[in-house]
Parts: sequence; C-alpha cells; structure tokens
Amino acid sequence: MISLEGKKALITGGSRGIGRATAILFARAGADVAINFLNREKAALEVKQKVNELGRDCLTLKADISQKNQVEEMVGTLLHDWNQIDILVNNAGIWTYGEIGNMDSAIWDETMQLNLDAVFFLCNNVVPAMKAKKRGWIVNVSSTAGVRGEALHSHYAASKGAIISLTKSLAAELAPVGIRVNCVAPGWVDTEMCEDVFRAPGFRHKVEKSIPLKRIPPPEDIAGPILFLASDLARHITGEVVNVNGGSVLCA
Repeated sequence: MISLEGKKALITGGSRGIGRATAILFARAGADVAINFLNREKAALEVKQKVNELGRDCLTLKADISQKNQVEEMVGTLLHDWNQIDILVNNAGIWTYGEIGNMDSAIWDETMQLNLDAVFFLCNNVVPAMKAKKRGWIVNVSSTAGVRGEALHSHYAASKGAIISLTKSLAAELAPVGIRVNCVAPGWVDTEMCEDVFRAPGFRHKVEKSIPLKRIPPPEDIAGPILFLASDLARHITGEVVNVNGGSVLCA
C-alpha cells in the first residue's frame, strides 16, 4: 500500500541500526537509496547489496557530515548522479555519557556537531533541490531524550530537543513550497549504540519492565514510522513528532 516508486532518498548513518533498516525498507517500497557512512564501508556495502537485490539502485557516500564542506560535496555528487533528492532522512547521531559539572567541552561540541550541525548542513544543502521540484520529504530522527530530558546525557538530550524545534520551524517555513518536515523520536532501540549498556547485568530486563509494551524494539520498528512519514499516507502531516517508545513516554 505504501509506495515510494520513483523516489530518491538520502539516509545518513545508513550502514547500521535504524539507518540500515530504513534503507532496506525504502527499497522494498520502491525507492532508490543513497546511504551516508563515515567508517563502516564494509557494512555500507552490505546494505548496498541488499538494496540491489531488491531491484533498487543504491549509492554509498562516505562523508563526515559534521563538516560543512563534506556535506556540500556529498550532496553535490548525489545531485550530479541523480538530479534529484526527494527524501532526506537525518538519522546519524551519537549517544555518549556526560555528567554536568564534570563534562569536557569537547564532548559537548562533538555531540552538537554530529547530532545537530549535521542536520542543519544536510537540510540547508538539500532543500534548494527540493524547492526546484516543488516537493520533498524530510524526516529527522530525534529521541525521547529530546522530549523529556535524560540525566547524565544532557548534551545528547539538548541536541535532540533542538532537532524537534528545528523540525517544527522548517515545517512551517517549507510547507508553502511542498516540502513536509517531520520527526520520529525513538526510545530504547536494540542497536549497536546501546550494546554496551545492555551488557550490564540485569539492565536490559530492567529497561524492558519499564516499557508498557515490555519489549525493546529492533531498528525495523523505527524504520516503519519513518517510511510512513515519507509516504503519501502522511500527506497532511507536517511538523509532527512521532514518539516510538512502546508507551514509555506519553506526550500530548
């Protein structure tokens, strides 16, 4: 029922986790996919193979998206090859520990550069191409931490809260030119990012008990809502934050 036939999508952080699941799901829906990666070329090529097996084109683009010039070069390359970017999924991000009063400013800077500056750089470079086509779909990946805050991860929560505000602002600004901007805010997800904390004895079970649906979802459970927001089924939705957390954080 959901079709992205004829669409071209750029997904950051597409070699693993939510980005990987989204790339494969988009391909199943008929989209050609470009995935950005930084260090995991082998994993990116594995995603490319899976997308190709589904009969769709897949480009792998190495770039440090926290750097403005590398984003400009990446988007320029993609537009040269495809002449269009219909869908942008800003997924790449990091989650690190940081105790306020004892946090090195370098940790704050690193988080803001990758989690927030990169989203700005991508939107700023992709939107003109979308405006030229008078259509576009942007889906930003935030977090429940950006909605409610998160102790010992204030830098991460701040970056993800900013993404929510950016989403709402861009939605209002770009709606008149046919571009919809939305956001998904996952809670705990069973990805490589969370592997270390889940290794602590009993912690995974504690997290599961805290979630009303009593499960930690795989990345595919986040990719589904992203696909929905990038489809015509969501054609009257913009500026929205879809919380995907099993009921653990309920927001109006």
